[in-house]
Amino acid sequence: MSQEAIVPNPERSLARAGQVANQAAARRAFDEYRANRPAQTLRAQQTDLANFASFLQEVGISDAPSGERLQDDPAAWLGITHGLVLAFREWLMAKGYAIATVNRRLATVKSYAQLALAGTTDEGEGSGTVSSTVSSAVSSAVSGEIERIKQVRGFGHKHGRNRDAKRKANGTPTRVGAKKPYKAVSLTPTQAKQLKTQPPTPQGRRDALLMCLLLDHGLRCGEVAMLEIGDFDVRGGTMSFYRPKVDKRQTHKLTSDTLLALCEWVESGDAPAQGRLLRGSRKGGALTDTGMGERAITGRVRELGQGVGIDTLSAHDCRHYWATRATQQGTHPRALQQAGGWNSPAMVMRYVDESEIANAGVNL
Repeated sequence: MSQEAIVPNPERSLARAGQVANQAAARRAFDEYRANRPAQTLRAQQTDLANFASFLQEVGISDAPSGERLQDDPAAWLGITHGLVLAFREWLMAKGYAIATVNRRLATVKSYAQLALAGTTDEGEGSGTVSSTVSSAVSSAVSGEIERIKQVRGFGHKHGRNRDAKRKANGTPTRVGAKKPYKAVSLTPTQAKQLKTQPPTPQGRRDALLMCLLLDHGLRCGEVAMLEIGDFDVRGGTMSFYRPKVDKRQTHKLTSDTLLALCEWVESGDAPAQGRLLRGSRKGGALTDTGMGERAITGRVRELGQGVGIDTLSAHDCRHYWATRATQQGTHPRALQQAGGWNSPAMVMRYVDESEIANAGVNL
């Protein structure tokens, strides 16, 4: 909170004191929002807000704030309206950004705009930067603006496909850069079993456990990198781990393959006594005393994939295999959503749609 808000001042009016306190509350809300986001999310949001700042400059706003200020300062959002947010969405489309990128950047802008205008705290109270400095009548208008910003939507699968068709017809690109749309590598159960079966060496035992965590539990690469030896209960056959993307901690019952790989990793003496579960390795295969980061996991999964005839295997491909396999075996979408750590059923339904036989249940 600012010095003015905490130092006694008999000359200051009650209205001014309230304004200062509300401004401090809005700043605190921003700080708390960012403190609760993973570093990877903040980096992505920094890119999104820099893009929004470029848009504001391009449409001729002379005092457009920088992306850094938009991320740090609630006051930078003064004057941002739903019309500007909607125009930003169309600007992204005209620039040729992929639908997924448009949706993500729009979501970032909406989140920061709503937070700045509402000045929300963790308790859900408090006035925002705008409403703390204007009359109650204008404050009501700001509340309406927040609701209109909420109504600016991204594109669902069907609408996005239709908009892309129109962009192609008009000669507008539908993706910036050379990156191709993600298409998961298809794994067979035989290949999955081969990936989980590794040589009885320190590196092999580690790799077997790594692949079991990815293929049998659908963990994200970052989630595996964060695992610690203390997250596992060998006697109970469970692991408890944190999912930063959805900000929740979960417990999984270990599959028989994962439990076996874990026991071999621990009983061999290869596992660390404390700290990160998976140890890194050098080119010759010798293990190091440091944990495996996301980049090391990504590289190792690719190498192991090449060993079974897959050139571009990724940790996300393994997660895709897990979800698809679970769906094929009759797992209910709600159970899959819970186990996979998704906040929305929309992603789960993609695996359901891919796995279903379209005319199953049709009697002729």
